[in-house]
Amino acid sequence: MESDSGEPLVITHDTSRVMTINVLDNPVWHALEGPHRVHALGCGRARHYPRDMAPFSAIAEPSAAAYADLALTLPVGTEARLFRPQIETLPAGWEEISCFAMLQMVATRPPEETDLSATALSQADVPAMLDLVAATEPGPFGRRTPLLGRYLGIHHGNRLVAMAGERLRLPGHVELSAICVHPEARGKGYAAALTRSLMRRAFANGEAPFLHVRPDNKPAVALYRRLGFETRRELVVLWRRPK
Repeated sequence: MESDSGEPLVITHDTSRVMTINVLDNPVWHALEGPHRVHALGCGRARHYPRDMAPFSAIAEPSAAAYADLALTLPVGTEARLFRPQIETLPAGWEEISCFAMLQMVATRPPEETDLSATALSQADVPAMLDLVAATEPGPFGRRTPLLGRYLGIHHGNRLVAMAGERLRLPGHVELSAICVHPEARGKGYAAALTRSLMRRAFANGEAPFLHVRPDNKPAVALYRRLGFETRRELVVLWRRPK
């Protein structure tokens, strides 16, 4: 939970106990318990997005009970992809598929205006969006991912050559994602222009835009810093599945 300003909410249960919660430390959980509750699958202390929206799961805390709920509702034959604040002990009955770091960057100020015009994308544009994703591999993107938020695109004629959109939405924050440009259209500032447009919309709605990027993706990290994003922290993405 957070205050209306987007700052971490300090919850005081009594004079001897104070707990600070920042929803960005467990973003998928707070999205699926908050603004994206309508999309949530799962039970107890575990949640999942439908796989054709986003391949992410979440636990409220790294407890045996939470992992039991996670195993109970995880789609058959799939792994749980968890955004966690740090590497956590692998629970009994589970195996690790992958583990890697992810920078979480948050915008601290509205960006400058851009003179490039973008088009709002809809479900009718999904085939073109999937074609662009296949050519650029910006990260997980499914047929129903555009239902999670706004998506903007730039066309050359009838061809979609660049896009960016919103994925996770949690109290006071919105994640920008699927920022990609076709190789034949790079070098024109399209990624920056689309990201700025989404940032301005977020700030106008009282939301802080944030995003996730691999630490070794130096060009992307440099671009986001130029646009006004600052690294908040490093998260760990854990891919785990029941044995």
